Amino acid sequence: MNLEVTGHKPVLLKELVDAIKPKENEVYFDATFGDGGYSSKLLETTNCQVVAIDQDPLVQTKAQEFKQRYGERFNFFEEKFSGIQNVMERIEKKEINGFVFDIGVSSMQLDNPDRGFSFQKEGLLDMRMDLKGKTAAELIENIQESELADLIYNYGDERNSRRIAKKIVEYRKNTKINTTLELASIVKSCFPSKYYKKHPATKTFQAIRIYLNNEIEELCAGLNNASQYLSKGGRLCIVSFHSIEDRLIKNFFQFGKNNLDPKKIFFNKYKNKVIKPQNEEIEINPRSRSAKLRIATRSESKFSLIKLTDLGFELV
Repeated sequence: MNLEVTGHKPVLLKELVDAIKPKENEVYFDATFGDGGYSSKLLETTNCQVVAIDQDPLVQTKAQEFKQRYGERFNFFEEKFSGIQNVMERIEKKEINGFVFDIGVSSMQLDNPDRGFSFQKEGLLDMRMDLKGKTAAELIENIQESELADLIYNYGDERNSRRIAKKIVEYRKNTKINTTLELASIVKSCFPSKYYKKHPATKTFQAIRIYLNNEIEELCAGLNNASQYLSKGGRLCIVSFHSIEDRLIKNFFQFGKNNLDPKKIFFNKYKNKVIKPQNEEIEINPRSRSAKLRIATRSESKFSLIKLTDLGFELV
C-alpha cells in the first residue's frame, strides 16, 4: 500500500489571506493543514504564529518540516475539528485572531489511489481521512439497502440513490466490492449511456466519504469551536466544494448574524456573499472551479452552541 503524500494547491489563497489580514504577533489557526499552503502564506506574510491541525496522519512529515523552518511560530497537532478545544488547552490560548478551514478531500488524498477516494483510479475502497475505523468497503458490505439509499441521497444530492443502492446490494450478494473502480462501475451501470459533465459516480463517492468520516458533524463542531475561540473582530474563513457543506456554513453564519435574540448575534459584517476563483486560477488548478469562500467576522457576544438542527440538518 503506497501512502506517499503528494502536493496540494491551496484554493483562493490570496482572497483568504486578504480577508484574514494577518498582523504581527497575532495567532491564527489552520484547521486543515494538509500540504501547508495556507499556513505557509500566513507565516510568510508577517511575523505571526500559526497553530495547525489535521486528522490525516500522513501530513506529519510536512508538519515537521514547518516546525524546523518556523520554530516556535508554528505548532501542529494531529486532531479533528471536534478536538479544537483540546488543542486550545494544550497551547494555553484563550482566543485566536483568525481561523482557516478548507473542507473536503485534498488533492494529496485524491491523487493517491491507495487512499480510495478517487473513482478514476484503481485502489482499495478505503476513504478514511484518519486511517482509523472501518473502510468504505466494510461500510457498503454490511449496510442496509434503505440506509445506503438515504445516505447517498442526503449526502450526495443523488436523485438515483435508490437505484444505485439496490444495484450495490444485488452485486455484493455474489461478489465483495473491494476496489474503487468496482464501485464506480456499479454506479455507472445505473445511468443511461450518454455524455456526462461529471462522472456518474461523483455524488455516490462524495456521499459515502462524507458519511464514513462523519464530516457534517465534524464541520458543525469545527464551526462551533472556532466561533467560541475567535477574538472580537477576528475572521472565520471557510473554503468548501460541495453544496451540502456550503449550505451548512451559510446557515451557520446566518443563524449567528440574524438571530432574534441580540445576545446570540455572534457575527457582524457578514453578507451572504460567496467568493469564487477567478478564471486564471481555474485554468491553473481545474479542481478549484467548484470552490466557494465564505467569511464572517466575530462580534462581541458570548458564543453559545449552534446545533445541526438549528441549521435545518437531520443526520441519516
